[in-house]
Amino acid sequence: MRIDAHQHFWEYQPKEYPWIKGKLESLGRNFLPPDLVPDLTQCQLDGSIAVQARQCLEESTWLLNLARQNPRILGVVGWVELCSERVEEQLALFAADPLFVGVRHVVQDEPDDAFMLRSDFQNGISKLKAFDLSYDILIFPRQMEAALNLIRRFPEQPFIIDHLAKPKIRDGLLREWKVLLGEMAQYPNVYCKVSGMVTEADWKYWQPQELKPYLDAVFETFAPDKLMFGSDWPVCLLASNYSIVHGLVDSYAKHLSSGHRKALFGGTASHVYQIAPRS
Repeated sequence: MRIDAHQHFWEYQPKEYPWIKGKLESLGRNFLPPDLVPDLTQCQLDGSIAVQARQCLEESTWLLNLARQNPRILGVVGWVELCSERVEEQLALFAADPLFVGVRHVVQDEPDDAFMLRSDFQNGISKLKAFDLSYDILIFPRQMEAALNLIRRFPEQPFIIDHLAKPKIRDGLLREWKVLLGEMAQYPNVYCKVSGMVTEADWKYWQPQELKPYLDAVFETFAPDKLMFGSDWPVCLLASNYSIVHGLVDSYAKHLSSGHRKALFGGTASHVYQIAPRS
C-alpha cells in the first residue's frame, strides 16, 4: 500500500479548535474524508493515517467512527489522557479497535519544555507497549533534548517524530537541530515523518531549494526504511497544495532504490502502525 502517514480531519467549531485563528483562519472550515480522496487518487495513494487535532477523548472516538465509515482511513493516531491514573483503562477501550494504531499529545503547546520528562506523562508512555501502540512525538526544536531523554528511557517503545521536529526553515537554522535529530535516529525504535516542511518555511515565498538541506539532513541521519511520507493535510494548505507537497518528497526520493521508495511511501507506516489492507 501507498500511504499518507499524517493528515487531519475536523468539523470546524471555534470552541473545539481554539488554535485555528489569526494566520490559520483559512483552516476554519470542515475538512472531511471526501475532501481528501481526490488528492489521494491524484497522487496514487491508497489511504492515510488520520491524526488527532483535539486534546479530548471525543476526538479519538470521532476519528474511529470516521475510519469505520471510510476505508481509505487506514488507521487513527488518537489522544488519551497520558497523565491520568485512568490511562490504562482508556487505552484498553480504544485499542480494542484495530483501527486505533497510536497515540499523540500536542507537546509543542506545553509551556514546560521538559513536559515529557514528568513522571505522570512517562507512566502513560510506559503503558503503550502492552497495547502495541506507537507514540507520535510532536515538538519544536527547543523540546528535542527532552524528547531524546524520553526515547532513551523507553527503548522498546516505537516513537515517530512528526514533521522532522519542526526545524526553523523560515530562519535557515539547521546545525543544532540536525545534531539532535541524528542522535534520535541512532535508536532502532525511532522513526520520522517527512512532513510539515512547507509550513515551517515562509508560507508565501518558500522555494524548493530552501527545503533541500533539511531533506538532506533527515535522509542522512535516518535510514530510508525508518522514514514515512506525510502530507499534514489540510494544514499544508497554508503554504501549498497536496500535489506539490507530495511531489517535493517524491522528486527528492527518485535516487532511492525501489525498496526504499516503497518504504517511504507506505512500507514503514504499514510496519510501525501495523496497518492491514481494508476492503
